[in-house]
Amino acid sequence: MLEEVVALVAPPGCAVCGGGCEVRRRICERCEAELLGLPPVRSAVAHVDETWSVAPYEGVARRLIGALKFGARVALADEAAAFIARRAPPTLLTGAIVPVPAAPLRRRRRGFDPAEALAAALARRSGLSLAPCLARSQSSRQVGRHRAARLADPPRVRAVSPAPSEVLLIDDVTTTGATLAACAEALRHARAHRIGAITIAASRRDAARLGETATAA
Repeated sequence: MLEEVVALVAPPGCAVCGGGCEVRRRICERCEAELLGLPPVRSAVAHVDETWSVAPYEGVARRLIGALKFGARVALADEAAAFIARRAPPTLLTGAIVPVPAAPLRRRRRGFDPAEALAAALARRSGLSLAPCLARSQSSRQVGRHRAARLADPPRVRAVSPAPSEVLLIDDVTTTGATLAACAEALRHARAHRIGAITIAASRRDAARLGETATAA
């Protein structure tokens, strides 16, 4: 009741587009429909058996990730997890969920880890276990670097606890795949047998270079 009264004075805004939004919703119906109407993307990533993303990294999907990562809208992790649970191939939603770790400095600056928040939300929705067994050393920032530079100098990732035999890596976005590949390689060294990966969005440009064909769910 209180929320309805407050909404009359200050109508809630969509966290993605800033437009009008119903009470108790974080994303408006228009943005949700636009996101669900986009084709999922499959990418080829070294050391990963299958990589799947809800949508291309553009438009509403890009704005959603920006609001989560840079707008500190942590609650959006649950919205993104709902999209993943709704659209991801059932054969991929297996194993233990392992979040892709953020660089220490960026985690301290933000005060949270977007991939960790997304992984925890997906674990709650899917019933899968959460196994944060990876750590990342401080290294060159991937955002803004050219593809060749990212691939030549990938993040330094290591396993800090035993890796599950079957892993589902979770991150916010796939661009070149360098970060996912570094995580998967560390998991392979830690004796992970099967590794899948899911992100909210993926660059269609890089997916095309890898021979990707986006197909509707």
